[in-house]
Amino acid sequence: MAKIVPAGVLVNARLRALLLGVPVVAVAVVVAGLFLRSTHGADMMPFVQDYLPMLMFLTLGILLFTGYPVAFVLGGTSLLFGFLGYIIGTFRMIEFFNFVPRIWGQAAENLVLVSVPTFVFMGVMMERSGIAHDLLYCCQVLLRRVPGALALSVTVMGTILAAMTGIIGASVTMMTSLALPSMLRQGYSHALATGCIAAAGTLGILIPPSIMLILFADLLSVSVGTLFMAALGPGLLLAALYLIGIAAACIMNPALGPPLPKTELNLGLNETVKLFLKSFFPPAFLIGMIKGSILFGWATPSEAGAVGAFGAVVLAFAKGRGGWTILKEVANTASLTISMIFFIVISATCFAYVFRALGGDTIAEHLITSAGLGTWGLTVLIMAIVFGLGFFLDWIEITLIVLPVFGPMIANMDFAGWVPKDAVLVWFTILLAVNLQTSFLTPPFGFALFYLKGLAPPEIKIQSIYRGIIPFVIMQLVCLILVILFPQLTLWLPGVVYGN
Repeated sequence: MAKIVPAGVLVNARLRALLLGVPVVAVAVVVAGLFLRSTHGADMMPFVQDYLPMLMFLTLGILLFTGYPVAFVLGGTSLLFGFLGYIIGTFRMIEFFNFVPRIWGQAAENLVLVSVPTFVFMGVMMERSGIAHDLLYCCQVLLRRVPGALALSVTVMGTILAAMTGIIGASVTMMTSLALPSMLRQGYSHALATGCIAAAGTLGILIPPSIMLILFADLLSVSVGTLFMAALGPGLLLAALYLIGIAAACIMNPALGPPLPKTELNLGLNETVKLFLKSFFPPAFLIGMIKGSILFGWATPSEAGAVGAFGAVVLAFAKGRGGWTILKEVANTASLTISMIFFIVISATCFAYVFRALGGDTIAEHLITSAGLGTWGLTVLIMAIVFGLGFFLDWIEITLIVLPVFGPMIANMDFAGWVPKDAVLVWFTILLAVNLQTSFLTPPFGFALFYLKGLAPPEIKIQSIYRGIIPFVIMQLVCLILVILFPQLTLWLPGVVYGN
């Protein structure tokens, strides 16, 4: 019998490894710096000074694969290379004090990030109170006679959940536990069942209110409301592609998603109307309040998030599921998620400062311009890098690798009238957001696949999950190409609202 290792033992082992590894790395960095300042290393000093930011970038990429928390990796890398820069004379010790005003101004005092806790709380409340379960059941009843009804219901539910919150883990795990057993009992293809759950669960990273778009707005100094409006079209387009793809597959091959028996979920008209008004209309109305208040300028994203959180609590109490126990669980879960997000923001602020203080953005821009890539060549390069990194890293890690390097270049791009100069940053940000959808589905490190496999029954093999996500990744790339070819998919709604 396999021996079960207590979780505390694993945590302590990792902590001991961390406490042992940090001094070793620190000593190695100091020794390397002292060597460069010695007579023997003097000849290498100019080369190291020029390419130290690239070494910092490479070190970050390697350390992200160790499995340690992203916030610790970012903060530790910042400190180590700050000290190394001080030893070789490219970074002053007093510059470490600049961390404090930057952390305060870009994280603690940033009104943009105020909306993150409220949207996280709203999403957790929708999950724990059972509102999402009622919503899925209602979608199944409404679509019960359509080929692939259960798969289409999952996609519709994923779209609605995405419009409520941007928490991918909660959406995927919830739909896996609620919908996958029903799909398997109905005889659905394992690949289709798992693929549609994983893909629909990741829509929350694109359809606003999205945590990713809020962080993008902070890192690129773009209006959150503008990004929310710009992402709505591509997000709904991607959801529509999912629905069309599932329906087409089930029509051409009904064995993939057999229709429900006529005796199952066979409610009368009155019962269906009551179910719709009870389970579908309230969350849809809440979404309309959130989106409408932002779209028409009635509220900022932070205020709209507060309204959404309050609305989710009201819905929970209205259904009799909002007691003190539920509120306590929701507050605890939301607090952990929020703390993780803000810890990463603080560490990323420190990393970006050291990287730029060492000249990293200048070197990256020089390397790109010397390669002779034009605007479209640079666009293809960035999209290819983001897609490739998605096979191995999470979206937060990819964002923190790509944006510090390419962010300044993106703002200065000129597409010769294809995209208005003042709209390039918004359009390009949405391209990144659509592209980052793939990072949740591409093996071997697609996090949506991990969530799904952890809850799936034993008969669901990982090979079936991998086969299932391939069509949805292709649809994501099709959506990306459409947004590139037709920029108005992104820019039309902000243009209507702002009159330009």
